[in-house]
Amino acid sequence: MLVLLVLLPIAAFLAILLGAPARATAIGAAAVNLALGLYATCTWHDSCWSLSLPVLEKPSLHLAFGFPDGMSVIMVLLTVIVTLAAVLSGAAPAGREKLYFSSSLLISGGALGAFAATDLFFFYAFHELALIPTFLMIGMLGRGDRRAAAWKITIYLGLGSIILLAGLVWLANLTGTYDMGKMVAAVGTIDPAAQKGIAALLLVGFGTLVSLFPFHSWAAPAYASAPAPVAMLHAGVLKKFGLYGLLRLAIPLVPDGLQAWLTPLLVLLLGNVLWVGFVTISQKRLDGMLGNSSVMHMGYIFLAIAALIAFPQNPLAKPAAVLLMFAHGVSIAMLFGLADRIERATGSLDLSDMGGLAKSAPKLAFLFEIAAMASIGLPGLANFSGEILVFLASFKTYDGLSGFGPVQIACVFSLWGVVISAVYMLRAYRNIFQGPPVSATASAADLTLTDRVPAALLALALFAVGLYPNILLNLMK
Repeated sequence: MLVLLVLLPIAAFLAILLGAPARATAIGAAAVNLALGLYATCTWHDSCWSLSLPVLEKPSLHLAFGFPDGMSVIMVLLTVIVTLAAVLSGAAPAGREKLYFSSSLLISGGALGAFAATDLFFFYAFHELALIPTFLMIGMLGRGDRRAAAWKITIYLGLGSIILLAGLVWLANLTGTYDMGKMVAAVGTIDPAAQKGIAALLLVGFGTLVSLFPFHSWAAPAYASAPAPVAMLHAGVLKKFGLYGLLRLAIPLVPDGLQAWLTPLLVLLLGNVLWVGFVTISQKRLDGMLGNSSVMHMGYIFLAIAALIAFPQNPLAKPAAVLLMFAHGVSIAMLFGLADRIERATGSLDLSDMGGLAKSAPKLAFLFEIAAMASIGLPGLANFSGEILVFLASFKTYDGLSGFGPVQIACVFSLWGVVISAVYMLRAYRNIFQGPPVSATASAADLTLTDRVPAALLALALFAVGLYPNILLNLMK
């Protein structure tokens, strides 16, 4: 069953290249995969969700998929939800429908393969597969200075992937296997002296893919230039691969090495929250603001990871990271999808060109408000559940007698990110939707039913997890 879920988007990609109707094929494949993903969340313990086919004997490689724990299930669920919303959103340029929809499916298939793979080779290979259409879509169908953005993301993520590959191969050589389950079981065989070097490679490699400060400058220009489905899928889903890899491999395998880099990691994540947060406030365009906002919020997830590194028995840290990964993925995908709709309605994303759009497009204003409030962390929406759990995880080991430790100090500074988020998001909402209409917004069309479906799907996920986070947290037990 799991191999079907992973390979269906890739099969649909091939079908589109061979002449199948692009939009209908993409929507059909994404809808079936959503149904499979929802079924998987209920039955993921069943043996039907695992597969292992030998590919090579030496080294021993298997095309292996499975759900080692609930984290994989949640990441797959995030992927199938955002994929359907992505193929329903945006508008393909005339004559480029085949490239537009087939590339979106290939990104989704690569992400699903990476989250479901239990063999290290295919874990890495599926992620790299998803990057290829990302680069092409930005360079060929993007907006603005798309070629420069495409080259920048290619160079940054290419270098990050090479550094990551060095760390993964080092791990595989020390553990003697590419089976990720066996690698984790062999944790005691890794020399603590080697752990520090491996941890550095994994932090830089995975961190670059996640846009950890200061390896983050590729992200905002790439998302600002990308077509809507690419921005939704990469910012919402594929960027979580680096966080997933740290939780799946780095923390179990090189805990002592990560401990040695804990203080630098705390400094860098504060760079995401505070430095990039102030950069976000200074943005004059909505797409640039959303791109930097996505980078900023990675700092909160790294804070949960830092809490887990500092105290591996912390029961809240891993669930907090995974819950916020899901929440951020859904909310940023919804924001990028609606930003594309704003640009199509008004012809601009410059905040200074906007005003009064709520009068001519009230449905668009309402749905954008939901996504914006989720990004700020409004109670009742998924991001609030994730962020509050991150802050609780940071103080789980607090001892009043010994005072604040490094993680608690970083958490206190990170709380200012909540204020920063409110400043830039509320200001953007006011500039776009409130006040008197201007020429660009006075006659703008509101969302059609087709436009509302993907946004409503993502809003439903935000409310469901926000009001009852145990929907996901129970999967982590």
